[in-house]
Amino acid sequence: MTHRVGLKGQVVIPKEIRDQLGIRPGDRVSFWCDGDAVSVRRVTDLSSLFGCLPSEPDLTEDLLAERRADREREEARLARYGASLADDETHGHSG
Repeated sequence: MTHRVGLKGQVVIPKEIRDQLGIRPGDRVSFWCDGDAVSVRRVTDLSSLFGCLPSEPDLTEDLLAERRADREREEARLARYGASLADDETHGHSG
């Protein structure tokens, strides 16, 4: 079963497929690439979209490593300059 793509990139989902998937007028559908094909799914709620998109790298570990490095730099700076910074603060100097 083939259909022509319209000027706006629109394609009609054949009635047999709409009926099989339970897609009715006004329903939301999601699309994703599946190799060299496009897949479509009726959206019943947001949890049905989970796993449809390719997973992005988890940046949590990168962020935590960056924060650890920031903390270590700050601790090293305080170890080097902490006494003079503390003196400046108690004597009303800012630097």
